[in-house]
Amino acid sequence: MLKFANDRDFDEIIKSSKPLLMIDFFATWCGPCTKLHPVLEKLAAASEAYDIVKVDVDENPALAEKFNVSAVPTLLIFKDGKSISRSEGYYDFETLKAKLDELI
Repeated sequence: MLKFANDRDFDEIIKSSKPLLMIDFFATWCGPCTKLHPVLEKLAAASEAYDIVKVDVDENPALAEKFNVSAVPTLLIFKDGKSISRSEGYYDFETLKAKLDELI
């Protein structure tokens, strides 16, 4: 199941997440973001080994600024609380699953 975070609960969600975490910075008006959403839902259902959290940049500009997000979608991967990967744009299920599986 996908989780959604905002400025108020972001830190708590991150602290309570699994050791491997993907954060999707998105916007509702963004075409690639809309296309990526079902891919992330499928990823979240595919494994219990990681969490996926979505952050709407328009509703949470402070978080977007904190992580220097200037384009959407931006995907950040954290392992044990440390940022280890950053990518922008749309990716298919197989590509993202392979990336997460190699980090488990």
